[in-house]
Amino acid sequence: MRVIVVGAGEVGSYVADRLSRQGIDVYVVERDAKRASHLAETADVEVITGSGTHPSVLAQAGIDSADLLVAVTKNDEVNLIASMLAKEADVPRTIVRLEAPELRGQDAAALRRASKADLFIDPDEETAQEVLSLIEMPGASEVAKLGHGEVIAIGARVPEDAPIVNKTLIEIGVENEPEWDFIVSTIRRGEDTVIPRGDHTIEAGDLVRIVCKRSARRKVSKLLGLHRDVPREILLLGGGRTSVLVAEKLSQTGARVQMIERDPERARYVAERLDGVRVLNGDITDSDVLDEADLPRIELVAALTGEDDANILASVYAKAAGVPETIAVVHRLNFLSLLDQVGVDAALSPRTATANGVLRFVRGDVAQVATFLQGEVELLEFELHNGAHADGMLISELKLPRDVLITAIVRDGRAQIARGRTKLRKGDHVIVVAEPESVDTVSRILD
Repeated sequence: MRVIVVGAGEVGSYVADRLSRQGIDVYVVERDAKRASHLAETADVEVITGSGTHPSVLAQAGIDSADLLVAVTKNDEVNLIASMLAKEADVPRTIVRLEAPELRGQDAAALRRASKADLFIDPDEETAQEVLSLIEMPGASEVAKLGHGEVIAIGARVPEDAPIVNKTLIEIGVENEPEWDFIVSTIRRGEDTVIPRGDHTIEAGDLVRIVCKRSARRKVSKLLGLHRDVPREILLLGGGRTSVLVAEKLSQTGARVQMIERDPERARYVAERLDGVRVLNGDITDSDVLDEADLPRIELVAALTGEDDANILASVYAKAAGVPETIAVVHRLNFLSLLDQVGVDAALSPRTATANGVLRFVRGDVAQVATFLQGEVELLEFELHNGAHADGMLISELKLPRDVLITAIVRDGRAQIARGRTKLRKGDHVIVVAEPESVDTVSRILD
């Protein structure tokens, strides 16, 4: 399979690296020579320096034999033109990143049809959904929903007083017999992420990801030491489109929402658009502006601007003022270790939020994909079709690689945690955690 990725920015480089790890031939087109050179040195991909709107550049990338083009630059127009050129070259499928509301509305429907793109992705919408999921699960640093929402993956840094600290997975399993509501899928300690076995012990400070039934999410929160109620007093930092999308959803739940936006015209526009949301005009790094929002009353702060430094600084100030929960959007991932040190509770990146949508489409046999900022593992949802090799087999009979774990299945709309004695059958939605290199192997086993 040959995939052409147009744009080696935050999203494009991440998608390209993920796909190349699975043996896919990836060609990346990037007009910025410095960025192109960096990607060529750090990822196993072919990089062509030039514009994705130039037919000659796309020809260098092998457009005539490509199976998929993914146009994810920050320029909507470039992405649309790249898709048009790819379709003219008979590329079967194209994905276009499209952010401008004017191009996503009804007035631009004809333009979108002309691009012939098979999928449009929206980083703002994807990021907003991740923020909302974290707000629903206070204390978690990662949340992913699979199996039509019946299965939830919850990631959190485990505090010293969590009930599961200093216990092996065998001990935890015995305590929750006979039917488990959850399973520990990965443990990250320092820079290492493992898919653990029964003799693995959970230590304080581990980043633990637990896959559970939706009905068990509160139980899992307690096991992880996350003793917090869903916040009702929320402050959003930045008045961009992601913040507006989050504010609209939160207002519908009855939450009391405030927002701080630096640009006076934008602040006025947002205030007129969002009924019931208090909008303050000012810099999110200005302590006086933050104090005006009455931080001691705020239960959660989400810093959603495009400026990492400002997001981190404002989150640290909020934490020092006693805000229980902070979420920060970051684009430069070298900041991740710093966030842990200064106490920011959760970090998001548009690159993972957007890449998950792309990877779902690329892997046609996968219903859902979740990737994470920390660690290479992926969480995938496969649907077992008629005639699948695994139909009628016990999980213990599948001979899965060691870096693969079937965590849960959803059958007839109901979730159950997977065990070795679980028998699979057609129609099951199978939730799997795996290293990228093993995804193809899993796909063949479950196909």
